[in-house]
Amino acid sequence: MAKRELYDSILNYLAEQRDAGHHPVSRADIATALGASPSTVLRYLARLKADGKAEQSGSTSSSRWGLPSASKGATVVEARPADVVTPKASPSWSARALDLLTVLKSPLGARKAVTYQRSFVDDYKPNQTFLLSESLANDLFKEGRMHGQQPAGTYARNVIAPLLIDLSFSSSRLEGNRYTRLDTEVLFRSGHANPHDKDAIMLLNHKRAIEFLIDEVPLYGLTVMVVRNIHTLLMQGLLHDEDALGAIRQKIVNISNTVYVPAHMPSLLEEMLGIIVAKARDIKNPIEAAFFLWVNLAYLQPFEDGNKRTSRLSANIPLLMYNCAPLSFLDVTDEDYSAAKIGVYEQLDTSAAADLFAWTYRRSIEKYAVQVQAAGLPDLFRATHRDAINELVSRVVRDRHPLGQAIAEFGLSQEDAERLTETVKGDIARLGEHNFARYRLTLRELTRWLEAGRPLSE
Repeated sequence: MAKRELYDSILNYLAEQRDAGHHPVSRADIATALGASPSTVLRYLARLKADGKAEQSGSTSSSRWGLPSASKGATVVEARPADVVTPKASPSWSARALDLLTVLKSPLGARKAVTYQRSFVDDYKPNQTFLLSESLANDLFKEGRMHGQQPAGTYARNVIAPLLIDLSFSSSRLEGNRYTRLDTEVLFRSGHANPHDKDAIMLLNHKRAIEFLIDEVPLYGLTVMVVRNIHTLLMQGLLHDEDALGAIRQKIVNISNTVYVPAHMPSLLEEMLGIIVAKARDIKNPIEAAFFLWVNLAYLQPFEDGNKRTSRLSANIPLLMYNCAPLSFLDVTDEDYSAAKIGVYEQLDTSAAADLFAWTYRRSIEKYAVQVQAAGLPDLFRATHRDAINELVSRVVRDRHPLGQAIAEFGLSQEDAERLTETVKGDIARLGEHNFARYRLTLRELTRWLEAGRPLSE
């Protein structure tokens, strides 16, 4: 049962039980009636409670659930993915997107079943055809890019703390995760979770996957290997078959609340995944590349589960490579997200997806620009020569190499060599037990150097 469908089914069940005089009810009653697991039902009951649509009596496993008293006599209407009106925030849908959403309001039985169309990717020519309008992609690139020349991933490293929480929380919430943002912060501080708490595992998996992105994308760029490892990190501990982690899907999958049936030939899935990644790598504008990846990975469904969350994180790869603000899907609702995706699945129409992408990315840009400003501008010289600085400090401390001789081996210009010398001297002056690990030194090596009187040979 789809996330939104289960949410609405629980709401309708509570209304039926109230009208029948069996109000309130236990989560076990709800689970039995709807054919869902009690833990899943509890997660959605928590969402309904947070939305003010359900009330809880008691706080233990024997607690009872019902509609708020103010809801008595109200009519519960089932919401479809296309019913995307939200009271807080939502994209300003374009006329084309509104037409698409109207089509998606038709009952499933009135919509024609469709399957994967590889022409959607095959006909796409990087830098010649576009899923976003060129003007929008260019505007978002100008708005989201960090100015100046920096190593790939510099932007993300400067906003890593809020990014880990925002992206993990927002992406997991779209999967029905019950954790609040505050809960997520507490979980990340602890760093571990109950192995039976799937929602906590989901969040910690997101954190590890994002850290992998920030660390490895500058080294490897956009490759199929990186995408498959993102899936592995996101889904470890969440799949019954561990062999399915990062592996091309061997099973048929069905997507609820849509007439789209994904392709299920492993050879085709593997081929198309390679083509999608290769084409995204050739796209010059990282915003268009991010959108292309987000749309096409979800449309292809190459993995057994976790395709949408993999597509969301993978969309950040081109942004990291070009030092653009990350995309964290801040404040995106289930309804809007589902409508955007189903529009692609069933109609190959990206209008709603483009509106949603632009809206949420601009929100990300605004938030992380403040974070970067608060952190101060990075030391570009240090970021560029980070590995050299670490190596030089370790050689001076561990091997007692003369600093000037060691720097000469790098063949730098006189200006850069002089600046590198001063930078390394500063690091050596600050070296102590609190920071030796960054230079790949052991505590024993540091201690011997300190006992020798902190020698530094020019």
